[in-house]
Amino acid sequence: MTANHFAMFDTAIGMCGIAWGARGINAVQLPMGSEDKTRARVRQRQGQITEASPPAEVQRAIDGIVELLEGKPNDLADVALDLEGVPEFHRGVYQIARTIPPGKTMTYGDIAKRLGGVELSRDVGQALGRNPCPVVVPCHRVLAAGDKPGGFSANGGVVTKLKMLAIEGAAVNHTPSLFD
Repeated sequence: MTANHFAMFDTAIGMCGIAWGARGINAVQLPMGSEDKTRARVRQRQGQITEASPPAEVQRAIDGIVELLEGKPNDLADVALDLEGVPEFHRGVYQIARTIPPGKTMTYGDIAKRLGGVELSRDVGQALGRNPCPVVVPCHRVLAAGDKPGGFSANGGVVTKLKMLAIEGAAVNHTPSLFD
C-alpha cells in the first residue's frame, strides 16, 4: 500500500487526515486531539509522504466524509480505496462493512457468519481494529453481541464510536461501564 500524499480536513468531530496514491485512498485518520497530533499520526503510519492539495476524486471523498459526519446520509460507496497489502480476509470484512448504510449497524458475528462462521467474530474484530480507512470503511457501525458498542481503536475509543453512531442516528444498546 503506497500512499504518496495526504491532506488534512476539518469535520464535525475534529481535524482528520486522508492519504492517497495513484489507485485510490490508502488511509483515513480520525482526529487525535489536535491538528498537529493528527498530522503526526498520518506521517507515522504512512512513512515518507507529502502534504498536498487533494485531486478532484480525493476532494469528493473528503466532501462525503464531512457530509456524513454532519449527519447527512452519505454511504461513501463511490470512494475508491487502494487496499493493496491488506490481508484478503481483512478486505472481505471491509467489503461487507461498506454495505452497512449510515444509521444502521451489524454485529461482528453477522459479518463473521457471512465470511464462514460465527467463530470468526474475533478475527472480524481484529480486522476492523486495523482498518486503515475508518468512516469510508464504517467500522464504527459494527457492534458487539447484543448490539453493545464493543471496542473502537480510534482516539477516544468507544466514546468516539458512540458519537459517530449518534450523528448517523443509529440505535445502540449502551449502558456505561467502568471500562468505557
